Amino acid sequence: MSNANPKVEAPSNAEKDPDTWTTGGEPMTGAQASYLQTLCEETDHAFNPEMNKADASKLIDELQGQSKRLKDA
Repeated sequence: MSNANPKVEAPSNAEKDPDTWTTGGEPMTGAQASYLQTLCEETDHAFNPEMNKADASKLIDELQGQSKRLKDA
């Protein structure tokens, strides 16, 4: 059994499955929308401003792998 304190050593949100987020069904944040819109433009993917937080996070992860900007970095 681990003695780790989950409040101190909790995984970051980037490591959690968006499908398990308690707020995943809420509208995406402004930061997500802005970044996702940029990624959509760079990858010729349609931007849906009605996405929820979890779906936006998953699409961001997917489009990051397709973005020319991030591949060339």
